Amino acid sequence: MQQPLISILTPFKNTSKYLEECLDSIINQTYSNWELLIVDDTSTDDSYSIVSAYSKKDSRIKLHKNIGSGIIEALRLAFQHSSGDFITRMDSDDIMTPNKLEVMMNSLLESGKGHVALGLVSYFSKEGISEGYANYEQWLNKLTRLGSNYSEIYKECVIPSPCWMTYREDFINCEAFIPNRYPEDYDLAFRFYKYELKCIPTEEMLHHWRDYPIRTSRTHEHYAQNHFIDLKLHYFLELNYDSSRPLTIWGAGLKGKTVAKSLAAKNIPFHWICDNPKKINKHIYNQQLKEFKYLENLKNPQSIITVANNEAQKEIRDYLHKQNMKTMIDYFFFC
Repeated sequence: MQQPLISILTPFKNTSKYLEECLDSIINQTYSNWELLIVDDTSTDDSYSIVSAYSKKDSRIKLHKNIGSGIIEALRLAFQHSSGDFITRMDSDDIMTPNKLEVMMNSLLESGKGHVALGLVSYFSKEGISEGYANYEQWLNKLTRLGSNYSEIYKECVIPSPCWMTYREDFINCEAFIPNRYPEDYDLAFRFYKYELKCIPTEEMLHHWRDYPIRTSRTHEHYAQNHFIDLKLHYFLELNYDSSRPLTIWGAGLKGKTVAKSLAAKNIPFHWICDNPKKINKHIYNQQLKEFKYLENLKNPQSIITVANNEAQKEIRDYLHKQNMKTMIDYFFFC
């Protein structure tokens, strides 16, 4: 019986320092029936020549040049040229563990269509990992171990962009790379959630995620926090918002103000609470900020919580739990 083909989609731009390690980690996979659709997104270093040399030695590596500009168009091109039974993505500056493809494919074969296979991830850097990335890694892996990734999807991207795999049919049903929304990895995670692909829990460490000062997610405007809020609100209003219930924003910091401004612009009514005495009863975007006890006046509200402080978040969760409110139904952490 012929083994299933795995299509690996990889855009690259000026990652010549890391490409050989990345490509070697793919070539050395324990599962060998794969194709790498790798797309040069207007590199100005010698990245293209490095990949070209590899492609001449290994016919499974299929090199293309982006006919447009940007990661989304590069991924679209890669997918158009793919023919695999399974689809996965890889970043050109990262490293696969040797068994990554085999483990993820076997998870899908065992679970069947309607699932997305994931793996635990590990950040690494010559300069050392920042506290923020270390916390993100720990949080993400905790979700992945339980397969409960969607439970906190409005906080951060819950699907690691270079460490997922789906059936081709499921990927197409989730709109592939058709939407032109950034951050593209976070948008894809929301679409996996929208179309109800179940996350397969795992204890397997499958991906080494490289961090360095000029990586795209650190420097490109598409990955600025304002895009994250816009994306979160877009999917909240589409998938979880119940217009028959009063909507409440918790917190009047930068994120709270961004959400409030967007809702006001869309003429969506909301209540706004905070615990800052200097802001209570003031008007921002023609909306009066109320103190916490104002919640008692609201019947069966939905809440968007933008409070960033960890201790305050715990207090909020405890309060909501006592009210028998459920996450992803009654309240949503946007922080």
